[in-house]
Amino acid sequence: MAPLHSILLFFALLCIVRALEASTGDADPIYKACVDQCEKTGCVGEKCFQHCKFSSDGKSIDGPWYLQEPLYLRWKQWDCCTDCRYHCMLSREKEREQLGDRPVKYHGKWPFRRVYGIQEPVAVALSALNLAMQFHGWLSFFILLYYKLPLRPDKKAYYEYTGLWHIYGILSMNAWFWSAVFHSRDVELTEKLDFSSAVAFLGFSLIVALLRAFNVRDEATRVMVAAPLLAFVTTHILYLNFYKLDYGLNLKVCVAMGVVQLLVWSIWAGVTCHPSRWKLWLVILGGGLAMLLEVYDFPPYRGFVDAHALWHATTVPLTYVWWSFIRDDAEFRTSSLHKKMK
Repeated sequence: MAPLHSILLFFALLCIVRALEASTGDADPIYKACVDQCEKTGCVGEKCFQHCKFSSDGKSIDGPWYLQEPLYLRWKQWDCCTDCRYHCMLSREKEREQLGDRPVKYHGKWPFRRVYGIQEPVAVALSALNLAMQFHGWLSFFILLYYKLPLRPDKKAYYEYTGLWHIYGILSMNAWFWSAVFHSRDVELTEKLDFSSAVAFLGFSLIVALLRAFNVRDEATRVMVAAPLLAFVTTHILYLNFYKLDYGLNLKVCVAMGVVQLLVWSIWAGVTCHPSRWKLWLVILGGGLAMLLEVYDFPPYRGFVDAHALWHATTVPLTYVWWSFIRDDAEFRTSSLHKKMK
């Protein structure tokens, strides 16, 4: 899904940056008054929260809030402030709906409804499905190489890019795993892990694109191409995690890597005689159309399905097509090399 992610990842990051801007909902005086009142009384309407009850010294009456929640909710880190914001948001949106007003964003996010403490349940489910599709694609690639295609006398695959695609598969699964975690609960840690895994995946995808498109097979040349990019991506990830989580800089870096990668795959698809190049074009064009969902953002239907969730849905079939192209490429190169060895 290298060309797909070159288009999609930096647009997704753009949406995150836009979400950081002040939202209409959290500037609403009625919403702000509700949150202030909730943090004092521990209640929104008839619903009250045990972990909002504090003693005179500021400590929770019944001990730490995370010990008062059910076990499956404790890791979510919902506290008095976040629960007050959530239920005030639902209360305010119900009032707005009765007045015929459209939903608005609160603190950069649409008003999603939780399911068992999960912030964006549909996005989480689709991220998990993408993870499963990546695993299926990588596993089918592995089986094809080592159990269906001929092997060298030393039992290694003929396909020269085997190791690169294995690493690619691992990084893609890692990226979708942290995407699921981040959509489940966006705290600083999950945000950094989501950003870092996406940048690492995007950076390595660029390396794979360059090496495959230019048919780089010599190990020394591969190191010369990959080393500067790996050093740059590693430095950028360390900067984001340990110095400053600079959203603007991260967006520029991802856009730059994504555009270069997209150009490389597009040019190669246009000049190559590869028998499965149509699959590459399908992924590139399909990813471009999918970006319309990110550009034309809309509020979640019934509090669950928004444009970003639908974008996650479009990546599922595109992932299948992309891994199909990778398998075809392995067969194409293996057949060519096997004939030369005879």
